[in-house]
Amino acid sequence: MTKTYDTRPAAETAVLVAVSPSFQTQETTQSYLDELAFLATTLGIETLHTFTQKLDKPHPQTFVGKGKLEEIVQYVKENEVDMIIFDDDLSPSQVRNMERAFNGVIIDKAKHKILDRSLLILDIFAKRAQTIQAKTQVELAQYQYMYPRLTRMWTHLSKQKGGIGMRGPGETELETDRRIVKDKIALLKTKLSKIDSQNTTRRKAREDSVRVALVGYTNVGKSTLMRLLAKTDVFAENKLFATVDSTVRKVVLDNIPFLLTDTVGFIRKLPTTLIESFKSTLDEIREADILIHVVDISSSHYEEHIQVVRETLADIQSADKPTLMVYNKIDLLRQELPEETTFSPQENALYISATSQENIQALREALMELVRHKYQAIYPNYL
Repeated sequence: MTKTYDTRPAAETAVLVAVSPSFQTQETTQSYLDELAFLATTLGIETLHTFTQKLDKPHPQTFVGKGKLEEIVQYVKENEVDMIIFDDDLSPSQVRNMERAFNGVIIDKAKHKILDRSLLILDIFAKRAQTIQAKTQVELAQYQYMYPRLTRMWTHLSKQKGGIGMRGPGETELETDRRIVKDKIALLKTKLSKIDSQNTTRRKAREDSVRVALVGYTNVGKSTLMRLLAKTDVFAENKLFATVDSTVRKVVLDNIPFLLTDTVGFIRKLPTTLIESFKSTLDEIREADILIHVVDISSSHYEEHIQVVRETLADIQSADKPTLMVYNKIDLLRQELPEETTFSPQENALYISATSQENIQALREALMELVRHKYQAIYPNYL
């Protein structure tokens, strides 16, 4: 008998670390850790254990207290864990102190890592980005994240520092790193500015069209809904940030054309560097006439997700647009409710299942009312 061997690389392993304020319930803390684990899974990382500590705010030097840190170090050592992922951003000093704490435990820095939430999300965006614009946006966000965290312990730029004239008289390695990163940021901003100008020209060409944007928390089913409404193939997957690039499709309902845009999903503690870098992508939302706010009603934290999306929309000056609330995944919610439960439409709110296509026709009709009203404002002679 011929033996077969699994040559796939073993999944990287991680422990998750979170600080829980005294006012935060255990259920909420667990939901945050579940989301962090889902983010890790999206990158193929297996979560082995989670650590939480009740603190009103993270310890300024070590994120968690000394005793908890020792507990984490011991677990990582005994289980040969590849990385430690924190549910908040780490300051430069916290990163340095973590590196010292795990010195001798995490030896191979090329493999073993200390990540915070923002860096994890940036890695996902980097993996998901497909277009030149998205790749440039993510790269800019990565360098902006990296710049204040540069230390002499970092060696990721070593291959870029060769050649004559790279270092001025008396310039330290750290100063060289900072100069290289600063120059790279300026270069990427210039490149992105040119792409933004091209996108602005394209959007101006669409000013006479009604524009509808799908918005919502990540992994709520926006892309699946886009496929139904536009009747076209759009990538959809049960992972966080399956869509990074904006997708625009022309849709015609009742002989009225409009443009439908699927946008990147929002998430709790979305890195500010990403919001800044994805300005052009978010402009698709800013310049939309109508928003379809998609919500995963089967999530026990859907109300918090709604609030996160509304706060993000307010941050990009888009909170006052005509909005159709669409509560998706009622097929999953129904599994937890009595059989006789019904979901009746409310004013500017619908309950649907994009997967089973339940109430999709009602969604089309409600959307058409909003589109028709805007279309008549653009073309007053339309009957």
